Amino acid sequence: MPIARSAFFLVAVASAAWPAADAYVAEIEAWRREREKRLAADDGWLTVAGLFWLKEGPNSFGTDPSCDIVLPAGSAPPRAGLFEHSGGRTLLRWADRPAEPVEMRPDETIVPFGDLSFQVIRRGSRYGVRLRDKNSRYRREFAGLKWYPVKAAWRVTARLVPYPEPRKLRVGSTIGEPQEFDAPGYLDFELEGRRLRLEPAQAGGELFILFRDLTSGKTTYPAGRFLYASPANDGTVVLDFNKAYNPPCAFTPYTTCPLPPRQNHLPVAIEAGEQFHPGP
Repeated sequence: MPIARSAFFLVAVASAAWPAADAYVAEIEAWRREREKRLAADDGWLTVAGLFWLKEGPNSFGTDPSCDIVLPAGSAPPRAGLFEHSGGRTLLRWADRPAEPVEMRPDETIVPFGDLSFQVIRRGSRYGVRLRDKNSRYRREFAGLKWYPVKAAWRVTARLVPYPEPRKLRVGSTIGEPQEFDAPGYLDFELEGRRLRLEPAQAGGELFILFRDLTSGKTTYPAGRFLYASPANDGTVVLDFNKAYNPPCAFTPYTTCPLPPRQNHLPVAIEAGEQFHPGP
């Protein structure tokens, strides 16, 4: 091939490759903007401002310091009402209308109250009231997320090796209460010249992966990070670590995050995705 034609051919190939690379970077950056938008939304994790474990019987709430659930100053009457908890059932009774209780279905019912909202959550045998506040200091002082540069090399294809029998993935959590997930199998892949494995949890039609790596506690969140992936019909799974992100407990102490199991502690540095955000 003449030199001129050869040079033209190389330029043409490079030009054809660039749009695809640019489109991939743009896709990841758009995903990251949406991630930050969800985090800072009115119902995002940055608004979680309290977690109060319920005792059997009445649990008072209001701005009075003697209440079981103390609300931010000026947000409610001193004694705004009660959460009556008995045998796994919780009723919210307002002080000014006690005959109109609200049944709080765990992890479902959300009751707005001005800039606040209440939700009862269940974690194992424990029940608690999650308090959200649109004016939370975590939200007010949020300065944005920090990311590693997007690199296509951190997007790898794994093979999902299914377990012959159903298994449970049992993990710890930030509140000490273990959590269990359905485990469909393990992911086998190569990264940084090494053969690696991760054990995902089934999350609807997706795989939910909790992992730690050699960046944890240095440039990324110490407890580890989250990653979602969708399996393909041929048994392969694309793991795009450019979309690895911090768990909610990186932003507020009032969450109940699962922790990566020992088998998901990777012996490599995944310098991709979201970096450590120390918060306010």
